[in-house]
Amino acid sequence: MPTDQFSVDGQNVIVTGASQGIGRGIAERFAADGANVAICSRAQERIDPVAESIREDGGTALAVECNVREPEDVEAFVEATAEEFGGIDVLVNNAGGEFVAAFEDISENGWKSIIDLNLHGTFHCTQAAGEYMRDDGGGCIINMSSVNGQHAAPNESHYSASKAAIIRLTETLAVEWASDGIRVNCIAPGLVQTPGVAETLGIQEDQMPPRETVDRRIGHTEDIADVAQFLASDAAAFMTGETVTAKGVPRPGNSFEVDLGLQ
Repeated sequence: MPTDQFSVDGQNVIVTGASQGIGRGIAERFAADGANVAICSRAQERIDPVAESIREDGGTALAVECNVREPEDVEAFVEATAEEFGGIDVLVNNAGGEFVAAFEDISENGWKSIIDLNLHGTFHCTQAAGEYMRDDGGGCIINMSSVNGQHAAPNESHYSASKAAIIRLTETLAVEWASDGIRVNCIAPGLVQTPGVAETLGIQEDQMPPRETVDRRIGHTEDIADVAQFLASDAAAFMTGETVTAKGVPRPGNSFEVDLGLQ
């Protein structure tokens, strides 16, 4: 059976928040499959090594410093991408952040910082890239939510609220922009081993189960890159407005869940 429909070869792709973790994994996967990848981070020195690594592996990458909270930064990044590659086919809204705190301990500034980064950042990037997609006859937008946007997430009310809003934004835009040929889907990852998770929750690489282990609570960045590539490819041409949950199967007494207070 042919599998060409899963390819993203030749597509012009933006991945935000790609200096590490899931964003970097997605950017590297797309570039390895022949996509032209534009990546951003708030600091140029953090994103340049990623682009250099992609180029050393034979891929095409454009690295731009961009704070997705700032509309002017986003507009400049999207414009630079369109000029460099000749258009925009795929936007992956990955940039985001979180911190762990009980609701009563979250300051107004802390609340606004997470909503601004996760939700407003997605808003800014989608508006800017969507304009190019509508003019060019269509495209694909992949938003990054979380399982914590689908169910209760104690001590992450700010993060959970922002990720739940992204799911509803995805569903609404899928309807509004269908006539423009733009598919809008969402990924809701479970717990994934990233530098951010290691810093926030203390899960280190040597604690990771092998990727082929199915009944796990924590995943690899490659697991999310798999889903992103599928959603951006022709294989997902019949999908829009959907949220794909990518998580392992938790077991009673799972050590990760117990250690993190998730049970």
